[in-house]
Parts: sequence; structure tokens; C-alpha cells
Amino acid sequence: MKVEDPNALRFILQDEIYLLDEDKSLYSGAQKSQPEIQTSQPVFNYLGANKKSFLILVSYPDHEFIKDDHQVALEAVLGRIGYNRDDVAILNLAKHDAKHAQLLTFFVPKTLVILGESAIPPGMVDLKFNGIEKSEGLTVLYTFSFDEMMANVDNKKTFWEQIKNL
Repeated sequence: MKVEDPNALRFILQDEIYLLDEDKSLYSGAQKSQPEIQTSQPVFNYLGANKKSFLILVSYPDHEFIKDDHQVALEAVLGRIGYNRDDVAILNLAKHDAKHAQLLTFFVPKTLVILGESAIPPGMVDLKFNGIEKSEGLTVLYTFSFDEMMANVDNKKTFWEQIKNL
């Protein structure tokens, strides 16, 4: 017997019918599947190549990435712990409207260093200041901005004590 209307099967057969995934489209009626709407991923302009999944967040409203003297100091510190600019991604949050989850999706960091309160991404809460902590599968250090460190030797020492333990 051939049934042309799949809805008529429930009147003819009393047993339950289970469809395989590949057969479901045959009996779904006249409904066509809607195209999947894709949202565009944000594009970030950052310094470095992020080869070692090490994200550094800074906030410099008047600079593309980071002040030149701060970049030299940061690269010197990174060199002392065995990293170079290609190993990290330095993102100036003052130039990007990005939430914490977007950053995690785009960069997939294992280590996150946040330099200053203004560099904390929206959506990230309960950070311990000047202490390394594990959060959402990554190692996080929230510490002084370079403006605060360049003016205070004690802040530099505190930063060094934390960053060398990453």
C-alpha cells in the first residue's frame, strides 16, 4: 500500500513509528528549512601573533596599541619569562568594544594578563588584584597598569613577582 500523505499514516497504523534522522526530512511536510543566520565574529586589531595563547589586555585611548616606552618595558619583562611579541597578543581594549566571552572565543587564551582597571573587559567580575588565579580554564593575572608601574618602583616589583610565576 502506498500512502501519499504522511499524515494519513497515523490513522492506518496503530503502532508507533520512529524515523531515522535521514528520513525525517522526507516526512516533515511542505516546510522548508530556514537558512541558518550567522552572526559575524568581531575582528580585533592586536599586536603580536598569539602563538602561545597568551593575551595581554591594556587600555590606551590615545594609542593604537600601547605607548612606546611601555611596549619596550613589557617586551623586556616578557623576554625575562621566556616569551617574545609573537608569543602573545596585546589588545588595547580602549579601541575595541568587546565583552569577555568574545575575547575568549576569538583568542582562546590559556593565560590572561590584565594591566589596569580600565583594561578589565565587560562581563569579567570578581578578579583578585595582584594575584594569579584560575578562572574558566585559564590563568588570570589582574595587576597594575604600566602608568602605575612606571611611576612606582614598588608596583614594578609586585608586578614582577606575579608575572614570573605565570
